[in-house]
Amino acid sequence: MGDPRRLLIVVSAPSGAGKTSLCEEAVRRIPALAHSVSYTTRAPRSHEVGGRDYHFVDEATFQQMLKAESFAEWATVHGHLYGTSRDLLEAQLAAGQDVILDVDTQGAAQLRRVYSEGVFVFVLPPSWEQLEQRLRDRRSDTPEEIERRLRKAREEMKYFTEYDYVVINDVLERTVGDLCAIITAERRRSFRLDSHIREDLGI
Repeated sequence: MGDPRRLLIVVSAPSGAGKTSLCEEAVRRIPALAHSVSYTTRAPRSHEVGGRDYHFVDEATFQQMLKAESFAEWATVHGHLYGTSRDLLEAQLAAGQDVILDVDTQGAAQLRRVYSEGVFVFVLPPSWEQLEQRLRDRRSDTPEEIERRLRKAREEMKYFTEYDYVVINDVLERTVGDLCAIITAERRRSFRLDSHIREDLGI
């Protein structure tokens, strides 16, 4: 990351735990915080809008971007390709924004190697039963797809200890508050404020 004062918040969670909703709500509440929009080869769901929820591309386009090393991270998730554009991410940071992005554990591991000052947050469901119910209530996936997501979720949740923070998404309002508190506290880290404080106080 070019400017260590800029904050990159990486949020991971098993499918259905609500990481995207949490990120979007944090952006609405916190000034100068941008949500990074990923690229994916999966088809949009009925409520999703290209460029807002994801950049939807075909596999050939995604593979071309891979060859051009255009992604800061990428992974195959539930049979589809997902990736974060390096140029778009760096442009947001260069514009003076902090950036929050939601990626799976594979993508987070890649970002951890490149963005050493990033802040990594894992979102857990309140219980396994509630996670399963949330996936079924979405009514956007086949029973086979739901079972595949549940198997993947069990594996992903084993990695929560590799993250800086863990929040449990039981009540959305409370969980958003926890995430916002993490972001606010990280913005107050002394190394991010050092040059500004020294200049303002003449020390």
